[in-house]
Amino acid sequence: MAAGSLGPRLAGRLTAELILRSPQYMNCVKDYEIDLRGSKINSIENLGATQNQFDSIDLSDNNIIILEGFPKLPRLKTLLLNNNRITRIGRHLQESIPNLTHLILTNNRLKHLADLEPLSTLPKLQHLSLLDNEVTKAKHYRLYLIHQCKHLKVLDFRKVKQKERQEAENLFAAEPDLVTANRTFEPGAHAPAADGYQGKRAKAQSRSCHLLAAIANAATLEEVARLEEALRTGHMPSQLLENGVNGDAAAMEEG
Repeated sequence: MAAGSLGPRLAGRLTAELILRSPQYMNCVKDYEIDLRGSKINSIENLGATQNQFDSIDLSDNNIIILEGFPKLPRLKTLLLNNNRITRIGRHLQESIPNLTHLILTNNRLKHLADLEPLSTLPKLQHLSLLDNEVTKAKHYRLYLIHQCKHLKVLDFRKVKQKERQEAENLFAAEPDLVTANRTFEPGAHAPAADGYQGKRAKAQSRSCHLLAAIANAATLEEVARLEEALRTGHMPSQLLENGVNGDAAAMEEG
């Protein structure tokens, strides 16, 4: 093994050793930066070893999955995380990186607007890129972020215009449930199928509706009496299922 190289046991780890031997320099905008690109890092850890000395940390071209694990780094202003595998953003980032102004998340794996909600806690975030993430295709994506991140100036390398701020304010003032919905459901997706108590209640309501319809169409008093008894007890008559009067109810009974 070459001297100074990381052994197999540390492959994919962001270690204090890796931090200490990585390039550190003044970048083109006069910020002190550490270059941790292309190190096959799987998770953010051990950044306390930087001793809060950097304005910018470049973690591009790694294998990071979750944006979390920061110690208190009040000096940090810029995070470069393009070309990773990020699917989730941790909460309470404002407690560890409160002065972050630039966050580049280009080409990651964020899918839903709800995944972006933790970004709203960063009080000084001004420049954000999420290009080449699936979430950019979500309805109201840009307006949602403008609404959630009040200090954004540039989103996806496009300046946020006052007209967009007003549009976002109007949209979410008129439909405040959009924000709540995005915390729970995937935009455009149907709510998950009911189960447990709610599922049983929905099935019972469906059976009742179909039985009432069958009673209205009954040809004899005997049939009416039989269907009313079924409505009272909650049991769907087998003959009703066999005759195909209630295909939906039959499917539920068979399931």
